[in-house]
Amino acid sequence: MADQTQPWAERTVEVPPQPGVVPQPGVVPQQRDGYRRGVASVGQPRAPQTEPFPVVEEPTGTGWPGEPVPRRPVSWHLAQLRRGGEWSTAGGLFAFICWGIWAISGQGNLTGPIFILVLSLLVAVGLFALSRLLGRVIIERQLGRVRRTARGAHLITAVFLVGLGVAWLQQTEWVVSAWNWIAGN
Repeated sequence: MADQTQPWAERTVEVPPQPGVVPQPGVVPQQRDGYRRGVASVGQPRAPQTEPFPVVEEPTGTGWPGEPVPRRPVSWHLAQLRRGGEWSTAGGLFAFICWGIWAISGQGNLTGPIFILVLSLLVAVGLFALSRLLGRVIIERQLGRVRRTARGAHLITAVFLVGLGVAWLQQTEWVVSAWNWIAGN
């Protein structure tokens, strides 16, 4: 046995033989749970180690006729509006860059172009709201379907903003002349 005075030494302790227990050479004493050394327990059913979750019955939405539909929280509606927002963001970024090129190439006072930008963005927000309203009337009320995203409204708004940006670029003289030079006209 190792010297126990050293901190790195092995910490095992030899146990003296117990009275009444006679060790027999070559025989392993019986272990708990039917374990036997060198023998695999095949085909014996084991007790489940986990408990199954209780069954929760969720409403399917059919309900009783005439029963009001439960209202969804505001967070659900806001999350629904955010889905598809990358389309509006990309269209808005394109329109802003095109507006900047148009406004700077005008070489004048920027109050008029800033007013035009703000007014154009307000029209885009109104178009988004109108397309959401039409989607609610047509898809939810008439067809009885549930809208889970706002991708259609965002896509319509993005198309409007890209068209707006192209219109601003068409009013910029050096962009039009560069386009005509590239196109060969």
